[in-house]
Amino acid sequence: MTSEAISEAITVMSDAPEPTERELQILKVLWARGEGTVREVYEALRDEVPIVQNTVQAFLRTMEEKGLVHHRNEGRTFVYRAVLSGERTKKNLLGGLLESVFDGALDQLVASALQAKKPSRDELARLRVLLAEAEKKRSSS
Repeated sequence: MTSEAISEAITVMSDAPEPTERELQILKVLWARGEGTVREVYEALRDEVPIVQNTVQAFLRTMEEKGLVHHRNEGRTFVYRAVLSGERTKKNLLGGLLESVFDGALDQLVASALQAKKPSRDELARLRVLLAEAEKKRSSS
């Protein structure tokens, strides 16, 4: 990653609020659905997360105040949507982690990720493709 790309990631990161772990769970539901009501988010989470509907509603209100989601009215019901895409949020979080924990050292981040989780054959194949694409982009610029 170039220093310019790191600077861009940090700039975007500083402008976007960082979601908590629970907020990320809620955002994942919204990203998968596109949008959702409090009840729909609650129903998607209730089997995996010990949470009640009122707590989901409180989280969504807080998330809206933080700028993570916004809502539109459908009658008396609020329908929520994530402000940033899942990809943008991942890039923001990873850019902050890369800079704050690894001092911008991409190789150290990848090495740590590979130590934390043994990659599957499919993941290794995808990593090879990503590395080849990065090499190609680097040599063409």
